[in-house]
Amino acid sequence: MTDQPSYRRILLKLSGEALMGSQSFGIDNAIVNGVAAEVAEIHGLGVGVGIVIGGGNIFRGLAATGRGMDRVTGDHMGMLATIINSLALQDALEKAGVVTRVMSAIEVRAVAEPFIRRRAMRHLEKGRVVIFAGGTGNPYFTTDSAAALRAMEMKADLLLKATRVDGVYTADPEKDPTARFLPEVTYLSALEKGLKVMDATAISLCMDNSMPIVVFNLRTPGNIKRIVMGETIGSWVREPVQGTHR
Repeated sequence: MTDQPSYRRILLKLSGEALMGSQSFGIDNAIVNGVAAEVAEIHGLGVGVGIVIGGGNIFRGLAATGRGMDRVTGDHMGMLATIINSLALQDALEKAGVVTRVMSAIEVRAVAEPFIRRRAMRHLEKGRVVIFAGGTGNPYFTTDSAAALRAMEMKADLLLKATRVDGVYTADPEKDPTARFLPEVTYLSALEKGLKVMDATAISLCMDNSMPIVVFNLRTPGNIKRIVMGETIGSWVREPVQGTHR
């Protein structure tokens, strides 16, 4: 490991639930400020940062569908929730001294720029953090899929998936004490075994474009910087190393 970042540009995927901390709903300012401080630190090292945030702390479209709401309506409401979270993180980042732009896949020009890939790339080239809101802009696609898509579009070196646990396990470690930690997983293994990494569409997109995914614990301070600096943190989802079989 050197004193220079190992990656030039990353895409950080945050769940909406990560922002609510120990609350049952909404946004925990302490959590948001903590994330902003970590992003500001790696941004200060010259790393380009794109961020995709979910909206589950405010509204979950799929859960609403289960209660009888139209799926498309529910998904659109979930997209609006991601914009609220994105504005909260933008505010925290700018208070930390980081110039930030929110770009939304659904147009809300009064509060966010419309997502245009070339403009997003220009923001990144100018050293701005870009928060991608509104998912993909389409119903039936999760913010995991949006994260994979934006990672490819912005030519990220790495997709970081923040979670509440240390990485990928054979089962949910919060429910199953026998769950085994998996430091490295192939895309196909994650799909075939239904491991809780990201949804199948997101994993398939990363597999087709050889985008490595690192699943790590957001609750451990400094983990984002450690990954960017080249430490082996969390679980890696990628193609198998040549000559090995998993």
